[in-house]
Amino acid sequence: MPRDSYRRDRDYSYDREPERDRDRDRRRESRDRSRAARGSRHRDNSTRDSGRESGRDSDRERERRHRRREREYHSGYESNNRDYDTDRARRERHERRERYERRARRERPREHEHDHDRDRSQRKRRGHRATDSTGELLPRPERSYDSPYHEGNRSPTKSRHPRHHARGESAPDTGGSGGPLLMDSLAQLDRQNAKGGWRRYDDEYVREVREKEKELERARRKEEREEKRERDRRREERRAREVEMDKRKRYEQEMGFRRSKATVDPELEDELLNHEEDDDYSDEVDTHFGPVPFLDSPRKTRRSEYLHSPERPLKTGYTESPGRRKEYTESELDEMEERQMQRKGKAYASGAFVGGKPKNRVVSGPLLEKGAHEEYEYHMTRRGGGASVPSDYDDVGQGKRKKWKRWIIIAAVLIVILAIVIPVAVVMSKKSSDHDSPAATASSGPNNSNLDGMSEDDIPKDAQGTILDPFTWYDTLDFNVTYTGETVGGLSVMGLNNSYNDNVRANDKVPPLNETFKYGNMSIRGVNLGGWLSIEPFITPSFFESYSTKQNVIDEFTLTTALGASKAASKLEQHYSTFVTRKTLEDIRNAGFDHVRIPFSYWAVRTYDDDPYVPQISWRYLLRGIEWARQNGLRVNLDLHALPGSQNGWNHSGRQGVIGWLNGTDGDLNAQRSLDVHDQLSKFFAQPRYKNLVTMYGLANEPKMVDLDTQSVLDWYNQAIPLIRNNGIEGIIVFGDGFMGLDNWQGKLQNYTDLLLDVHQYVIFNVDQIVLSHSEKLNFACKGWTQQSTRSMNKETGFGPTMCGEWSQADADCAQYINNVGWGTRWEGTYNTGNDSTNVLQPTCPALNATCSCANANADPAEYSEPYKKWLLDFALAQMYSFEQGWGWFYWTWKTERATQWSYELGMKAGILPQKVWDRDFSCETDSIPDFGEMGLPDYY
Repeated sequence: MPRDSYRRDRDYSYDREPERDRDRDRRRESRDRSRAARGSRHRDNSTRDSGRESGRDSDRERERRHRRREREYHSGYESNNRDYDTDRARRERHERRERYERRARRERPREHEHDHDRDRSQRKRRGHRATDSTGELLPRPERSYDSPYHEGNRSPTKSRHPRHHARGESAPDTGGSGGPLLMDSLAQLDRQNAKGGWRRYDDEYVREVREKEKELERARRKEEREEKRERDRRREERRAREVEMDKRKRYEQEMGFRRSKATVDPELEDELLNHEEDDDYSDEVDTHFGPVPFLDSPRKTRRSEYLHSPERPLKTGYTESPGRRKEYTESELDEMEERQMQRKGKAYASGAFVGGKPKNRVVSGPLLEKGAHEEYEYHMTRRGGGASVPSDYDDVGQGKRKKWKRWIIIAAVLIVILAIVIPVAVVMSKKSSDHDSPAATASSGPNNSNLDGMSEDDIPKDAQGTILDPFTWYDTLDFNVTYTGETVGGLSVMGLNNSYNDNVRANDKVPPLNETFKYGNMSIRGVNLGGWLSIEPFITPSFFESYSTKQNVIDEFTLTTALGASKAASKLEQHYSTFVTRKTLEDIRNAGFDHVRIPFSYWAVRTYDDDPYVPQISWRYLLRGIEWARQNGLRVNLDLHALPGSQNGWNHSGRQGVIGWLNGTDGDLNAQRSLDVHDQLSKFFAQPRYKNLVTMYGLANEPKMVDLDTQSVLDWYNQAIPLIRNNGIEGIIVFGDGFMGLDNWQGKLQNYTDLLLDVHQYVIFNVDQIVLSHSEKLNFACKGWTQQSTRSMNKETGFGPTMCGEWSQADADCAQYINNVGWGTRWEGTYNTGNDSTNVLQPTCPALNATCSCANANADPAEYSEPYKKWLLDFALAQMYSFEQGWGWFYWTWKTERATQWSYELGMKAGILPQKVWDRDFSCETDSIPDFGEMGLPDYY
């Protein structure tokens, strides 16, 4: 038991079972008397010995010992008083304890009772007071309950009031012993207290304290709520006063109230006209802080005196006595004048003042002061000059009618404008007439000039407003807008031009489209158009940044759900139109590429059930992109990036989360739906116009075979490949390695021809590779991936034909949303998937400590250090070399919004990727691996 628990038990023990308390007190008193007797005999012997040696000092020594005992007694007593005064309950328990002691002393006769009482009374009378070296009394020490500045220790371990036990018959009258209790005694007392159940009393006391704390907390919260309500109430009152003041000011400005009032006192007229800002400021001060003098302004003082003076004429129809007038505030006097003006206006309207003072004078003065001379003449002419006025005219109504008249004029102008603009806009949108203004067409979106000369009537009624109606398309550039309902494989050919030319080559290192590309002998050098027709958060983060974490917009499924069908269709079609343009394909060709991989999703073909995806709009943009590739001699690798149900559960499959393809309740259903999509696609792209152009046909992007049943995926491949071949596809069929490892594909799917294994190589998604230093990563790209490509190309050790369909120069997973929205990074140790087996919550950059930061990787490329730029370029060239040991490669990706290390376009502009893909400043065969650490490139950079 802790020491503080023992002390609490010692103080509270008198609250229970008085009989047992008295027995325990008797035992303690007997023990204390024995100790006191031994101590007294020892002190007497010492005193006698001292007296023999120096009889003159023996009395002084006894007096000194007597004062010491009294000082010890009173010191303990006063120390404990501080605790008693802090808690009423403890004082009550102490009083009960004293009563039990007195009762026990009455029941037991004591031999030295009179001597003991005399000694006690003597101690009480005298008390110990500290003295200085000359014997003078020192001032009493300040006690905690006497001084508000003293902060006593409230620790439960502070010493308590000493107990006063009755002395036994055998004990001499020596006073109390000041010796501490022995550890054995403390342990014995602890055991007795525990046996007596005092711990339960501590629990009750703790509960009592906690209840008091809860009550205090509830009171505090209640007080805070009341304060908040009071603040809100005051805020509403201030807002109401401000609104009222604004209304009054507007009314005064319209009716000329201030200036008409100023004419009564010429001395104030100039001030009221030239210093209205001061009045407004004064009103604001009064509104927020109550009525206060305006910094003793003479002008405000004179105005206040004038407002409360008995000489001020009050337009109320009756007179006020000076005493009565002082009882009104300024605002009340103003309100009275306003009401009087309203009553006077009604009287004029009813003819009560016909023949009296011309009513027009009330308004004409302010109008003339404001320079509204023409308006005044208009009113006078309308009413026949100075003749009597019509009975339906009044001062108040005039301002209102003027307002309504202005609104009517504005409304009429708007109607005229709309009557002109709406037909023009309709004509522009439908392109039913010639357009002579390029600025007008540019402001409305793409220049859809190929709709010129066409009419909505050229579209069949049943096709109007559908995806086959070009008047509903956001962009018609390079589309054939002549309506056709023809389909191939159930997919529309609307938008395709009948003529095309395959006699085009990407560059002089590859043959034109109408000649054979010798795959396996000629390296593929291609680039992906990722994030275009299949949305990926890290490529286009602007789609997702505006949503909060609570909204959980993390992929295209949740994005289109949040936008709604109409808004999603509009927003995504604009993205399809602008993210990849004709110039995009021209730039790809100029960079030296000869292939382009186009990822797209199954909803370009069809949607199922309650899919929120935008259906089929991306289909025509896919066809236009393929035609632009043809115009630049670029061969196309079709990549079905998202399958029904999601083949990997990642955001680029359309829906992040559970894999529903070949897995789960609808796994077989989604597998069949995927075959249906391929049935339509393969029939469409088996047309002769695509034979030389679409030379590579992908089955499924990145099926996560480490989580799926391997045999189920192979069975699906065995269904899809014959289906596609039977529909007429003669090109290369591409299938993914499923992250199984290239060596594990040895001997599989060997009964088909023209199959190509697609592997995606990154160092950032593997914790064993991301921790490598810059030199080690470059060495791994030169040797590790080269060995993998070589082994996979050999059917004795791998599948055979192998290419790398995705790679980048990024060496850290630092790009925004690269690891799904809100998951963090492995580099910094914030990668939280919600699964302990996949979380990476410790920094995994080569430094493996807190210096791992994404700041450098995400910085503007202009701020990259020269060694880092060289490393990025060498790392890219090393990967190109390794993957060309197989069939070649496709860089991921051409364009991003801001992730430079994932965009070939941005990397080329930053000088960290070659301007032509065949330009090589570094070779794994001839160049040694530099030590980038010695070049000044830290591992955490």
